[in-house]
Amino acid sequence: MSELYIIATPIGNLSDVSQRVIETIKSLDALACEDTRHTGNLLHLLGIERPPLVFSNHEFNEKQTASRIVGLLNEGKKVGICSDAGYPLISDPGYPAVRAAIEAGHTIVPIPGASAVPLALIISGLPTSSYTFKGFAPRKPGARRAFLEMETEMPHTLVFYESPFRIGKLLEEAAEVYGNRQAAVCLELTKQFERCDRAPLLELAAAYKDRKVKGEAVIVIAGNNPKFIEEPEDDLVSQEV
Repeated sequence: MSELYIIATPIGNLSDVSQRVIETIKSLDALACEDTRHTGNLLHLLGIERPPLVFSNHEFNEKQTASRIVGLLNEGKKVGICSDAGYPLISDPGYPAVRAAIEAGHTIVPIPGASAVPLALIISGLPTSSYTFKGFAPRKPGARRAFLEMETEMPHTLVFYESPFRIGKLLEEAAEVYGNRQAAVCLELTKQFERCDRAPLLELAAAYKDRKVKGEAVIVIAGNNPKFIEEPEDDLVSQEV
């Protein structure tokens, strides 16, 4: 049987790409990627020649693409999957292909690289021994609140991805659901203007209510522990790294 390579790509800083990632991509017969233009530009910047076959694997076609990927694997082809940044499957396309490949008897080989989740945890100042990654919250208010309420009693640190346009709203609703817990908003991870704002949820919600930011944010919120619930008057602590 063949091997399906799940390839992590840089989330901002190209220097984070590993030699193993480069060599793996060079060896592929086919590469399924979230955006062929984005990946093509990445390969150009890294000086890597495009694999013989490059095709899209995004949220709107990934179920159909899974069959194509398995077909290539059945032919003995060496196939990889990557997303625009970070790991495929982690709030990015790839899961249907992995499930289909496993069911067809093929081997899944992860190729490590950068990920925003552990980086945000590390710099948040919140407990890292146990955490729950929630991905993106639903856009609709009712569904978003229900999504948050599932973790109300959990002691684990919570990690969310969020659009730059909904950071303030998510923080505000999180404060309503969880209380004024300690939290962190992490932006531009691995880039020149990497930033982590740490404060209680109410203060972060106020700070980001009308704030315009670039790119997706990683929001880290303390679990259900009295040690990490603050009074509203605590000051915002911001650190640029």
